[in-house]
Amino acid sequence: MKRRLTVQESPRRELDPPDSEQDSDEASESEDTDGDFEVSLESESSDASSDCGESTEKTEDLDEWKSTNGQIVWHRTEAETLRYFPEKCAPWGPTRYATSRITSVKSCFDLFITDEIIQLIVDMTNVQGRRSVSQWKDIDATDLQAYIGLLLLAAVYKSRNESTCSLWGEHTGRAIFRATMSLHTFSRINSHLWFDDRQTRPAPHKQDKLAAFRTIWEKWKYRLPLLFNPGSDVCVDDQLVPFKGRCVFRQYMPRKPAKYGIKIWVACDVLTSYAWKMQIYTGKTAGSPPEVDRGKRVVLDLTEGLEGNTVTCDNFLTSYALAEELLKRKLALVGKIGKNKPELPPQLLQTNQRAPQSSLFAFTRTHTAVSYIPKKGKNVLLLSTKHREPEVSNKEPRQPKIILDYNSCKGGVDNFDKSISTYSCRRRTCRWPLVLFYNILDVSALNAFVLWTALHPSWNNNKSFKRRLFMEELGKMLVSPQMQRTQSPPHTPAAAAIAKDEQESGETPEKSGDADYTSRKLRRPCQFCTGGKRKIASTCNMCNKHICKDHTFSYCSSCGH
Repeated sequence: MKRRLTVQESPRRELDPPDSEQDSDEASESEDTDGDFEVSLESESSDASSDCGESTEKTEDLDEWKSTNGQIVWHRTEAETLRYFPEKCAPWGPTRYATSRITSVKSCFDLFITDEIIQLIVDMTNVQGRRSVSQWKDIDATDLQAYIGLLLLAAVYKSRNESTCSLWGEHTGRAIFRATMSLHTFSRINSHLWFDDRQTRPAPHKQDKLAAFRTIWEKWKYRLPLLFNPGSDVCVDDQLVPFKGRCVFRQYMPRKPAKYGIKIWVACDVLTSYAWKMQIYTGKTAGSPPEVDRGKRVVLDLTEGLEGNTVTCDNFLTSYALAEELLKRKLALVGKIGKNKPELPPQLLQTNQRAPQSSLFAFTRTHTAVSYIPKKGKNVLLLSTKHREPEVSNKEPRQPKIILDYNSCKGGVDNFDKSISTYSCRRRTCRWPLVLFYNILDVSALNAFVLWTALHPSWNNNKSFKRRLFMEELGKMLVSPQMQRTQSPPHTPAAAAIAKDEQESGETPEKSGDADYTSRKLRRPCQFCTGGKRKIASTCNMCNKHICKDHTFSYCSSCGH
């Protein structure tokens, strides 16, 4: 009696050809029986079902991509992606605190460089001056504000690379510098400007790399988010303050114009380039391992306090984990992402057989990744939690909407750095705390200009150089109190005329407290006598130079004879 084939043996017999005569006889005999025919039907149905299952699995594999680390599943379509509903952010512009305190151009600047900061610098400078100079003359807040005003005026006149002696020169300088203070006084303040007392420094700050400037920096950066609310778009990037002197946390960045300097992370408003938060990068701590996810930590620190905004950053800062953390804070992320990120699927990294100007999207429930080929062999990758659909522009070069929004917001910090460099008060120095102080003055002047124009949009609206006019007016307002209290007029006629106009425009504390102030005159040598040591008090009515009776003559004021 012949053996009947089982269900498992029947497909194998059909796929494998008979190797012997016995196998062929058994195959021919099995075709003559009805039972064997039923078995072949069952095997065909099982084969059909297995083929259908394999095709379904292949279709699912085509629709789903796994990340390189295998932890994230991406989809080719946005069918399972949730829609994005942005939260309502704070109204753009100056805060109520700033609006209630702004009355003039100088009041905007005083909101950043407060009286507390000024007094702290004055105290530390006097302490350092007494230790290093035998006959040190203490400075006060008016002297320091005049010093800051001259720095800002030098920035307006594009004189940051000009020597200090040239600024006070009679033929090469500006009269307002000589009318404010002497070159010796300016150099004395500049040489001994100090921000910290090393002998009374707290114990926790002794190991701090930024200890020499930490107190001023913390007091100043606290003011930035207190005075302005950024718009819907915020950019986070780095700023390099040029410096080639000795500094333990000096950085080398070959792609920056200066290449060497102090690195500062900045979060600024894209619309106005207002610096909302800043953080100095001091490097890793000695003896500690390198920091992991530094970019994530930086962005979370600089965006703390925001809600409903869209954060734009470059490939060093962007990551999938950062996007998830920002979503928990009700913030969206749009950023360029590196090809080495393990959370991306390998399909987005392939450029072979892809046409130029083509886009390939991948979606999760809350994230969207896009791969754009601008030209053959080049791949641009971006990650976004704001965009949830594969939108592509119809105009050449047919870029995705994610790239268009990224390009419009990525230059926020670059524009901020460009605006600072246009009118910068930086002077050449070998001391890194003084470099940071110059940068604080530049940022404060720019932020003060943003506050002033936001509250007074019609101020000099018909002029294209409003910021230069703002800084010039600010500098003159800072040096005006110093010129009004000057008792000895400058030697040059132009500087003396400026000082006289300032003294006539407002009454100084010395004038109001001393009734004989107007009648009292200083005695100086005659400007026209050679080798004479005799001092006289009489001056010329036109140039205010001291002149003796031997070089004086009288004339009629009406006819000139």
